[in-house]
Amino acid sequence: MTNSSSDEQAVGGAVTLGLLAAWALHDLDELATVPGWWRRNLPALRERYPAVPEAVWRRAGAVEGREFAVAVGAMAAVVASASVAGRLTGGRSAPYQTALDAFGLHGLVHLAQAGLARGYTPGSATSPLVVVPFTLWARHRLRRAGVLRATRPRDLAVGLGLAGAATVGAHAVARRLTGATEARPR
Repeated sequence: MTNSSSDEQAVGGAVTLGLLAAWALHDLDELATVPGWWRRNLPALRERYPAVPEAVWRRAGAVEGREFAVAVGAMAAVVASASVAGRLTGGRSAPYQTALDAFGLHGLVHLAQAGLARGYTPGSATSPLVVVPFTLWARHRLRRAGVLRATRPRDLAVGLGLAGAATVGAHAVARRLTGATEARPR
């Protein structure tokens, strides 16, 4: 067996395609809770954080369940592509490793959001139970197989930036496909 094959066995589908599975579990939490959570919490958040531009609050409050579901579907394509790239390369793929890092950082962002909101926020339940543990486990498996790239702070910033851009893009696609408007007057 070649070294490449043993690495691919060491970094199997649980690590690479597992990113898509962990992401799906996490996004089920968000799909079930986002629209209702915003309706219930938006007034208190506006009051607590008056420095946040009103356009941000309007946009957040304008996302309806259907638009959010379509955005999740668009993001699924991004995560699936990264996961498959990881699988095909035995975990070596830069897009896969970047997506994995971004997923873990995304979980930490959810935990920070919950802290700022002083309670549950969509995604904060599955972040400490699925997102962060999966990311740490997968990175450990990649390191053990000798395929984990060195991660510099710049790489983490790029990964988080790409995740943010993919999220904005997914919502733009969803608005276009659902005919949603930028923001409804409140």
